[in-house]
Amino acid sequence: MAANTKSKKNSVAKVKEPSPFSPKQIKQFVQEVKAEFLKIVWPDKKMTLGLTGVVVLLTVVISIYLGSVDLVLGKLISTFLR
Repeated sequence: MAANTKSKKNSVAKVKEPSPFSPKQIKQFVQEVKAEFLKIVWPDKKMTLGLTGVVVLLTVVISIYLGSVDLVLGKLISTFLR
């Protein structure tokens, strides 16, 4: 009796899932991606240009700061090593 219930459990546990690479699964995935892309709210041109300007400005300011710190520390270390 116990062997019979084990074989039933094994047959139930071996339910085969479809391959994620099957054409049906790929089509479903693409449809879900399209649905998610339709939910995106893209910023307008003014907002995009403003945020791009902020990023460029911060990049320039941080690079000038890091370059000056590097220059000062390099001069300081070279004077101590002489």
